[in-house]
Amino acid sequence: MKTIAILSRKGGTGKTMLATHLSVEAERNGHTTALIDLDPQASTAKWGDQREDDTPAVIEAPASRLDHWLDFVEENGATLAVIDTLKIVKKSSFVVIPCGTSKADLEANEGIMDVVTTVNVPGRIVLNHVAANSDLDLEARKATKHYDVVCAPCQIGRRVGFIHAYNSGSVVQELEPQSKSAREIRALYRYITKQMEV
Repeated sequence: MKTIAILSRKGGTGKTMLATHLSVEAERNGHTTALIDLDPQASTAKWGDQREDDTPAVIEAPASRLDHWLDFVEENGATLAVIDTLKIVKKSSFVVIPCGTSKADLEANEGIMDVVTTVNVPGRIVLNHVAANSDLDLEARKATKHYDVVCAPCQIGRRVGFIHAYNSGSVVQELEPQSKSAREIRALYRYITKQMEV
């Protein structure tokens, strides 16, 4: 079983949004997926409480119980686990670091990038909540070049569809399958799984 950690120490970067959307996209692409929420705010678990579909399986757990839950979901047929977390997960196969386009967003995640590099886990910075008709994403991409963690070529825009999706326990691929938001999520999923070779 492979694991994707969605990791950020700064609030409002879209960690939960990426975790929920990538988990559902994994299910849509044939994975049996467990979505594990280690964040004390439990936003992912609250999304799961509203969800009508039984998949992905959503588990709220303290970080100290992660190993137990990873073993449990693998024994029960999971092929992929997506972890919504504030801290580096040593069993991660891949780390996604959602980041806004401001200098403050990048600086807040410098420590995470250092740890990802130190423990030698592959990962990518993903620009999220990118404003339309702006060059802030270009500035942010330029700023990421002095970090050891590469910035993914695909990014996610700031759109109200993501808020509607969270509020209804769904994802944009389900609510607006032909939308730009849904296309961006699918592109990011394809990029990440290609990097992971899954």
